[in-house]
Amino acid sequence: MLPSIDNLRCFVAAAQFLNFRAAARTVALTPAAVGQRIRQLEDQVGVALFKRTTRSVSLTREGLALLPVAHRTLQTAEDCVRAARGQLGPGPTELVLGTRHELGLSWVVPQMAALGRAHDGVTFHLYFGSGDDLLLRIRLREIDCAVTSSRFVDPKLDALQLHREDYVFVGARSMLRRSPLTRDEHAQNHTLIDAGRDLVLFRYWRDAAGAGDRLRFARILRMGTISAIDHCVRSGEGVAVLPRYLVEGHLAKGTLIEVFPKVKPLPDFFRLVFRTDDPRRPLFESIARTMITRPLR
Repeated sequence: MLPSIDNLRCFVAAAQFLNFRAAARTVALTPAAVGQRIRQLEDQVGVALFKRTTRSVSLTREGLALLPVAHRTLQTAEDCVRAARGQLGPGPTELVLGTRHELGLSWVVPQMAALGRAHDGVTFHLYFGSGDDLLLRIRLREIDCAVTSSRFVDPKLDALQLHREDYVFVGARSMLRRSPLTRDEHAQNHTLIDAGRDLVLFRYWRDAAGAGDRLRFARILRMGTISAIDHCVRSGEGVAVLPRYLVEGHLAKGTLIEVFPKVKPLPDFFRLVFRTDDPRRPLFESIARTMITRPLR
């Protein structure tokens, strides 16, 4: 006997939330009914799909293997209904794309129309957040994918490489005229501005050839987002490592100047990140191919 569509729908919902009560709300059933349908599915396929304890629910290896196929099966069932109704072509898809604020406004938002034209039937929504927040929300399935350069080693996440991101250590020319930063000991007269305690931006300079952990700043300010850091640096409140594409106009005008220019900060890459078990990988690959055609600004 083949699995029923309703049983597969309950399985996918339970796999998404790993909580039968939350899954029940999405399929308009009681938790007991969801559990019964999943037991029926397990009896049909002859294997356990979930590991259940009093404290947690997790997918078994067999459940992980079934999940992407179940997603495709449900999509095919919906396609069958549309075909019978004469509604040919791919069905509508809602997709939430995460990005950080400054990258979203300068690079993602300007290409939203092009993404829509290239992916007929897909409605793109945006979510703005920090790197760690974006990765967590993908893992929890609160957003579908995100453009970020944040590093991760989470086996539940996968990524497609987009643009290379270069960095530059900068300060306002007016400030550096008053208080130079040309020798290591000058750092004690300056404020380093970064996103958080781990100095995720400054480490691109610190870990580069010829740099090292040699600068001792008077203080370190944590400003959370690159937009805030950029504003503070241009206002002469401190120095920071920032994406080159973001500040190259100010470098060209001379309002910002490069600090210790002989040291070239390590580069990174923007990546389109999504869950490893997401069956929409072909769609994400197509989105990445579209996005990579637009240069960073």
